[in-house]
Amino acid sequence: MFVIAVYDVEAKRCAKMLKLFRQYMVWVQNSVFEGELTESQYKTLQQRASKVMNPLTDSVVFYQLGHEKYVRREALGLEKEEHSRFI
Repeated sequence: MFVIAVYDVEAKRCAKMLKLFRQYMVWVQNSVFEGELTESQYKTLQQRASKVMNPLTDSVVFYQLGHEKYVRREALGLEKEEHSRFI
């Protein structure tokens, strides 16, 4: 499944969350990631993120889009990483 994930965590957890998400997805913008994940990877990422975050002050949102071919992506300005799979 193609997933877009965004998070808003306290500054002291930002580096840990960035490192975690970069293991699974492509870094698009500050606290925004996208990528194709298996169901297992998705569940593992959710579990690991929930261990890093504080549920009383932080949030993580996942958007499941089914498949990448159904996503139209346009970007303006500087991108964090190359998106060679997008035309």
